[in-house]
Amino acid sequence: MEILSAVIVGVLFGCGTYLMLKRTLLRIIIGLALYSHAANILLMESGLHQGIDPIIGDGISKMNYVDPIPQALILTAIVIGFACTAFILVLAYKIFQNLQTDDLDELRGEKG
Repeated sequence: MEILSAVIVGVLFGCGTYLMLKRTLLRIIIGLALYSHAANILLMESGLHQGIDPIIGDGISKMNYVDPIPQALILTAIVIGFACTAFILVLAYKIFQNLQTDDLDELRGEKG
């Protein structure tokens, strides 16, 4: 399962990097969103270690527990990532509405 998660994180980072190298605002925003998802999965995998909870100890149970700190960090990161993505999408929409383009070269004023 850890190998599959590592592959998924690698693919998400790779696709995010590929999209961020494009020259349109929408693809850059989607690439940033993929980076956010990849970081969340990576953080989730860091909290999925096998072991016994230190509060219960060895005498009660041999069940596997999950660390709650990475889960809280992921939840916070999801909310902040959603808010930032929504804000960036609104900015990109306003730029497109005013300038009728989303090409970065045209936004900088360069001629093709």
